[in-house]
Amino acid sequence: MTAVRWVLGAVGVAAGLWGAFLLLPLVDVELAVWFLAGPVVHDALLAPLFGGVGLAVARWAPAAWRTPVVVGGVLSGVLLLVAVPLLWRPHAGPVNPGLHDRDYASGLLVAVAAVWLGVSAACWWAGRRRRASGPGTRRAGRPGC
Repeated sequence: MTAVRWVLGAVGVAAGLWGAFLLLPLVDVELAVWFLAGPVVHDALLAPLFGGVGLAVARWAPAAWRTPVVVGGVLSGVLLLVAVPLLWRPHAGPVNPGLHDRDYASGLLVAVAAVWLGVSAACWWAGRRRRASGPGTRRAGRPGC
């Protein structure tokens, strides 16, 4: 079985190298910068930033609010990632008539506002349930709620 794994690994590495060789004529400086800057920006800026935000939420948010706030943050990030190509559109070239005739920035703001409205409703509901159940009682299997 080990020999089969080594052969499959060697075939995979060879296929990857062949693909890189075929890609070399298409690579220009902008593409190389884009491929290199993405991981650098992620590792140097975004990962520490969001890690710090996660630690702050875990430390200072009430227990009943942690899950809704984290879900709201993740949904906001996904919405932003989906919207980036549409917000970046002025730099992409000519517009296809009828396809990009919306105000995507306003749409993103409305969607994020709806997410955080849902987060605030979930936090309100969790606080209401906690007050109704009493200060010393907790429901089994549902920590923090």
